[in-house]
Amino acid sequence: MIIVLDYGAGNTANVLRALAQVGMAARLSADPQEILAADGLILPGVGAYAAAMQELSRRGLTAVIQQAVAAGKPLLGICLGMQLLLEEGLENGRTQGLAFIPGSCRRIPDQAGLPVPHMGWNDLKIEQESALTEGLQGQAVYFVHSYYTDVAEAYIDATADYGFPLPAMIRKGHVFGCQFHPEKSGSVGLGILERFKEYVYEDSACY
Repeated sequence: MIIVLDYGAGNTANVLRALAQVGMAARLSADPQEILAADGLILPGVGAYAAAMQELSRRGLTAVIQQAVAAGKPLLGICLGMQLLLEEGLENGRTQGLAFIPGSCRRIPDQAGLPVPHMGWNDLKIEQESALTEGLQGQAVYFVHSYYTDVAEAYIDATADYGFPLPAMIRKGHVFGCQFHPEKSGSVGLGILERFKEYVYEDSACY
């Protein structure tokens, strides 16, 4: 069972529908026992960094997620969920993140002709291969965000050109992040979720 982490961050219904489309058994939950017993975790999110971390803390989920990942459970963060994987967010001050991947979440710099928020379809450039990147070179995915993950190149699997190489997919070990919304990116996004399922279960038939 895949647990989609429930902390009131929105867009969970779309994520669950997309997971069902790729045949992945998934449930929305904030129950610590279910999270710790899960085969893998998905952290979605739409909204502000500080408010999201405050809600995770209020629901007692921060330490539970960290415990689950420390036990080896794969985790996929989506949009704000990817940003929360970092050490800190710098939106309206400094907020400590989940600290799975070194780096800071910063506002996308203002540039002529490139509005913030970054919203719409952009092509991916694969920087290094991972379990989720097969077939993604040059494929378009859907972004909606005003902040980006400022991380070292070693953690960047894919970028999108938005006046600079904007990190689109990041990874450290069994922790993955997609800045875009795979659940809103058509067959390309579904393929990413399918590969996450394969990574979690490693050819097991127990989906």
